[in-house]
Amino acid sequence: MTEENIRMIYDMSAERIRETDTSFHRYLFGEIDWDARVVALDGPRGVGKTTMFLQHLRENQSESDSSLYVSIDNVWLNAQELYELVQHHVRHGGGSVYIDEIHYLSDWQNLIKSLYDNFKKLKIAYTGSSILRLASGKADLSRRQIEYTLAGMSFREFLEFEGCGSFEKHELDDILKNHVTIADKIVTQTKIVPKFEQYLDHGYYPFYREEPRHFHRKLLQVVNQVLDVDLPKVEDVTTETIRKTRRMLTILAESTPQTPNTSRLCRSLEMDRKQGLKILHALRRSGLVGMLAEDADALKHLCSPNKLFCDNTNLMRALTPTPDKGTLREVFFNNQLSVRNTTAFPTRGDSLVDGKHLFEIGGEKKTFAQIKDMPDSYLAVDGIEVGRGCRIPLWLFGFLY
Repeated sequence: MTEENIRMIYDMSAERIRETDTSFHRYLFGEIDWDARVVALDGPRGVGKTTMFLQHLRENQSESDSSLYVSIDNVWLNAQELYELVQHHVRHGGGSVYIDEIHYLSDWQNLIKSLYDNFKKLKIAYTGSSILRLASGKADLSRRQIEYTLAGMSFREFLEFEGCGSFEKHELDDILKNHVTIADKIVTQTKIVPKFEQYLDHGYYPFYREEPRHFHRKLLQVVNQVLDVDLPKVEDVTTETIRKTRRMLTILAESTPQTPNTSRLCRSLEMDRKQGLKILHALRRSGLVGMLAEDADALKHLCSPNKLFCDNTNLMRALTPTPDKGTLREVFFNNQLSVRNTTAFPTRGDSLVDGKHLFEIGGEKKTFAQIKDMPDSYLAVDGIEVGRGCRIPLWLFGFLY
């Protein structure tokens, strides 16, 4: 690399760090061990991974002075050029490197291994699409790095982002036992039901603030990037399969949660069952699709899901002007619970959480009829501010992280 190119990259790094807003931090910010030798941060596109790195550097000036931030999608480098850039950085006193959007490099796993092995005092942090974990077998990074996954904003975070106040996170057991007291305290500070409707429409991805009027259009562009750029990196897909996958996502947004006929679905995507399941699970890891299975641990493997739906409600609103209301509720519930808890497909009810708490999800008129006499059962009810007994406001499950 020429000295001019290197200087340009350093200037871009300093400018990005200097211009970063640090007024709001995502839930994961304080949980990351920034002193680890290798930090790997993945998650769906658009949830704030880049901002988190830049905020850390801006707020830690001593590290920032010896750090290099480089975004692969802005400065197009191949793996060899990036290695040479980091080598120059270390030789000139650099102590850490933050690599953004590493999935744009075809041989990124071996690059990270080489940097780790050859520069013993260098700290490395990188971000990438969560779909990458499906293709991480080229080099053994598991014993070298600490991995974190960033989800989209919770409802609690959205309220803080909107300036409605700073609210505590609550464990699920705390919500189940003390939901009336918790909800009472929150609803005195903000009009919760209208804010919840806003969250379902646009509150999951922090970039809605950039151009609110065009948020859903920009979210569809994110979907296209996942399908057109990320998915072909980990699976062998045709243009026709990608087109049909887009159609499948729209159908999921318009319908009640699907109990899919996997073989039929795979045939519609023009692939065998094994390949079709690999595509569905890649979409789940990329943050486009949500799944429930009878055994929650089975989703770590290529199991056939018992329920299939869009990952979050913002996606549903972007994909169709008329999403199914009942599906919106179920998608919100499973999306928020999946970050800190496990969700599974029950024989009765809508969702089994942590293998013991059974939930039925619905509107204000929802009753216990479908789960009567079932132990440890609850209703997650939309449209109410404060619950009673085992009737818990649906919105309150957005305070888990």
